[in-house]
Amino acid sequence: MSVFDIIGGTKIPKMVAVRQSFERRSIPPEQIAGVIYEQLNQPGLRDLIQPEKRICITAGSRGICNIVEILRAIADYCKEKGANPFLVPAMGSHAGATAEGQLQMLEHLGITPEAVGCPILSSMETVELGHTKDGYPVHIDKNAYEADGIIVCGRVKLHTAFRGPYESGLMKMMAIGLGKQKGAGTCHSAGYGELPNMLPKMGAVMIEKAPILCAVAILENAYDETYKLVAMRAEEIAEEEPKLLREAASKMASIPFPSCDVLIIDEMGKNISGEGSDPNIAGTFAVTTASGGIQANKRACLSLTPVSAGNALGVGALDVITKRLFDAIDLSAMYPNVITTHEFNFGKIPLIADSDEAAFKMCIYGCGKEDMESVRLVRIKNTLELEKIYVSQAMVDEVRSNPKLEMMGEPIAFAFDQEGSLITGF
Repeated sequence: MSVFDIIGGTKIPKMVAVRQSFERRSIPPEQIAGVIYEQLNQPGLRDLIQPEKRICITAGSRGICNIVEILRAIADYCKEKGANPFLVPAMGSHAGATAEGQLQMLEHLGITPEAVGCPILSSMETVELGHTKDGYPVHIDKNAYEADGIIVCGRVKLHTAFRGPYESGLMKMMAIGLGKQKGAGTCHSAGYGELPNMLPKMGAVMIEKAPILCAVAILENAYDETYKLVAMRAEEIAEEEPKLLREAASKMASIPFPSCDVLIIDEMGKNISGEGSDPNIAGTFAVTTASGGIQANKRACLSLTPVSAGNALGVGALDVITKRLFDAIDLSAMYPNVITTHEFNFGKIPLIADSDEAAFKMCIYGCGKEDMESVRLVRIKNTLELEKIYVSQAMVDEVRSNPKLEMMGEPIAFAFDQEGSLITGF
């Protein structure tokens, strides 16, 4: 018996487009440079950048809005002060844990020497700064260590695998990002349950022994637009970051339903989340040290973003993927990242559907509902773009009862081509 024999008669319910609204206060791109200048030129910060000094600026690997403008503005401020800025990729073991791969990932994100106005020095070589009080070694990118000063630039947001006062943000950018593969491996070696303790301890060693001058924290609104930029001295990071994390968490977007039968995600990727899709939204947790997001009986993803360069870390939290997503996976790019995390669930391969249509039907069939019209199905483009989503006809009453949701027409049947590829877009 073939897969088609089992799922061939499965019906995909009619779907309706839904718009949800969030608070949209943000910093327009043309104002980024002015805000960065204002923040870095505050008393107590403006004298940190000295003429002729080599200043290292960190550049991560996530899909951060306006990141090119932000990095360019920091570099321009340094140049205006007479300093010589350069960037380093601060992304742990991402991009296959190679200098060339990390440079290419920055290029995919638009971060090039021409775009930011300064050189980019990429290397996996590190210097051991010392040890935490627990005896864990602390590593730092060699190019960053040899600079006269370091500006840590990173987005502050909820992490996808653990909870604590420091999650994805400045401490993580130092301990794991600047620590490269060695730093990431050390942090993850104790398990995700210990990361809330590891990050501030390793970050404290960085602040004490590396030439960290200051930090620029990036906060985004629910539309993943730049909401706030905050500069602070190195010695202020430990106190200020937990406050910024709480603020960032309050601005996050979400899927406006606590649960569903099937969640379909059009695309996952490293430019969207470290785990392909943000588990805080999609509920795609591959570990037990964090929870949240929509609770779904079955989850599927249809594609991997090209910028991911084959790294589908996080795929193990899904139930079904398409063959085109599977074919896009480069194990040589994904496995170093997976192994470094010490959590192999991130890299396990789910069921593979021949087409988008088959992925829908496999998940619907897998829910075990006799009445397929009653299946509560949610489709999102990715976990960064949630203003418009699709929900099945069975969820229309829930939409109508939520004042923050608006139906954008009547329920429709999704269209697929002869190969089973989804035609109905966003």
